[in-house]
Amino acid sequence: MPGLPLSRAFYTEVVHPLIGQVPHGAALIGPGSEVLAFDTERSADHDWGPRVLVFVRPGFEAGLAERLGAALPERFRGYPTVFGSDRNPPRHGVVVTVFEQWARSRLGFDPRGPIGTADWLGVSWQRLAEMTSGEVFHDGLGELEAARANLRWYPQQVWRYVLACQWRRVAELESFPGRCGEVGDDLGSLLVTARLVEELMRLCLLMRRRYPPYAKWLGSAFARLGGSAELGEMFAAALAARGWREREEHLCRAYERVAALHNRLGLTEPLQASVREFHDRPFRVIGAGRFADALLGTVDPALRASRADGSVDQVCDSVQVLGDSTRSVAVVRALRDPAGT
Repeated sequence: MPGLPLSRAFYTEVVHPLIGQVPHGAALIGPGSEVLAFDTERSADHDWGPRVLVFVRPGFEAGLAERLGAALPERFRGYPTVFGSDRNPPRHGVVVTVFEQWARSRLGFDPRGPIGTADWLGVSWQRLAEMTSGEVFHDGLGELEAARANLRWYPQQVWRYVLACQWRRVAELESFPGRCGEVGDDLGSLLVTARLVEELMRLCLLMRRRYPPYAKWLGSAFARLGGSAELGEMFAAALAARGWREREEHLCRAYERVAALHNRLGLTEPLQASVREFHDRPFRVIGAGRFADALLGTVDPALRASRADGSVDQVCDSVQVLGDSTRSVAVVRALRDPAGT
């Protein structure tokens, strides 16, 4: 049984009756493959089972947590209610907390109010996906749905800026599969092609207003996009190709498809969606910098002048940073204001 319906039933049949009249919110959001609906039987081998986050007003946490801990059954629908892993000691899957404290620990800010640009750029895509996926079972305090609505997607200006920075990442790499291949470095050509495919997949998700998840689920999230099958076949063909010229052929087809997607968004004036040579070198590219520049031309000058170069996912790939909201926000703030003023 997938984790989300299991947890929904667990809340409805067990947790809610035990909470009684205590005002609360309840949800399955935050970390966990079941929140993104990517869990399989394999997921059940660690930290998996019926789970519910219960949000209460300050001062109610300890008493309610103790009451629930003493009354929860050992099993629910055949699954143990106490579970763990080699990293987390066994405990039951109901966490009682205060929403503001929990949200700040996950995001670095309180999403119920206005969200600043540095906060938007400083929180990782994975964490944003976790906060806006899953399900709210009950919103008795009136804060969960409001916070999730605030986080649903970037403000228009921030979205344009992040898209521009993602096109720039493609621009930084697009001539390299051919250049590596030209000097006989076929492994290097394949490696750069794989990086380009990753950046293009993330770009497509961002175009469709989806926060790209981290590497384990990126391909799964891309495959769920409507109309992505043919583009996915182009990416797979580029990675399976033998030799840089064949690799480039498949990449060029993908470039033109993604460029057409950009034009359909209508965020800039239509740009030519055909590949061209990279300056006077015999490598075909889409000229991704054109799309970055066009998007930046529609962005507020103060944001355009930012030194952050996009969201934290676009400037850093360290799991230790992306998985720690304090660090990830600090990275973007430092880039935006190196002097620390």
